[in-house]
Amino acid sequence: MQFEHLVEINDLGNPAVADLTREEVWFGLLYRAEDPAAFLPGLDQCRIVERSDRELVRDLDFGATTVRDRVTFEPLEWMCFEIEPGAEHAGGSLRISIEEPRPMALFLRFLYRTTLAEGTASDGVAVAEYVKSAYEDSDIETVRLIRRIAEQARPH
Repeated sequence: MQFEHLVEINDLGNPAVADLTREEVWFGLLYRAEDPAAFLPGLDQCRIVERSDRELVRDLDFGATTVRDRVTFEPLEWMCFEIEPGAEHAGGSLRISIEEPRPMALFLRFLYRTTLAEGTASDGVAVAEYVKSAYEDSDIETVRLIRRIAEQARPH
């Protein structure tokens, strides 16, 4: 399954909501890579096992299951999470890109690639549609968390 969608960061028509800068959004994405517990419900521990200028390799412990992923990135542009296939996970990827079609009109584009088929469950309900909805909810929550991180980092 491939699934892609946008989440708006700044609502330029709503002065009641503080705008975020590209740098603040990027800092939030880095936070997600370095300390993902707030972004990944059920995560018990994250260990960074390799690090370079534009890449992290992490072991993510979810109870008895450990998933290894590789996070690559281009600062202020995009971040990609690639889960290594293993006995307990088939693998997949998520690429998050910062888009700015005009100044301060910031969006995050989420692009998922998974091994999930687009088929339906035996009760006729499309499993893929449930997964897409869960991804959208998670991504909206990611933006909320990034906004909270940015607000806490600002001088008061």
